[in-house]
Amino acid sequence: MKNTRNVLIDADACPNQIKKAILEISNFYEYKVFFIASYSHATDQYQSAEWILVDSEPESVDMYIVNHSIKGNVVITQDHGLASLLVSKGVKVISPRGKRFTEEEMPTLLESRYFSSKLRRSGYRTKGPPPFTQEDVQNFIRNFKQLFDPLKR
Repeated sequence: MKNTRNVLIDADACPNQIKKAILEISNFYEYKVFFIASYSHATDQYQSAEWILVDSEPESVDMYIVNHSIKGNVVITQDHGLASLLVSKGVKVISPRGKRFTEEEMPTLLESRYFSSKLRRSGYRTKGPPPFTQEDVQNFIRNFKQLFDPLKR
């Protein structure tokens, strides 16, 4: 997997509409797709990509992605902690909603993540993300395409 033309997906929490778009776009740009999931999220969908199954322990998917991604790879995740580890390595990171993560914003995102976690531990209920929309899909497709070599476009 030491190829810069790889797309790695944190597949446990990635919506099916996004998985389909990832495959179509990555195929066009000639990137190899790897869905990384825990055994408890295994599926036989999207067999045109390689599926890597890891233990169901917390953070197993994240650790696999951190240990197997290199500068130039593209990773799809909504986990801010994972994104912070990757952007510092030169990995291009985007969320399933199309948010591109940058190294400059990581301190603010991680602070917000910590604060929300602290609130939850103290018994406060925080809101989850809004329902996934078609606008999110379009935003992802637009921003995902921008991550690839502009010469191929």
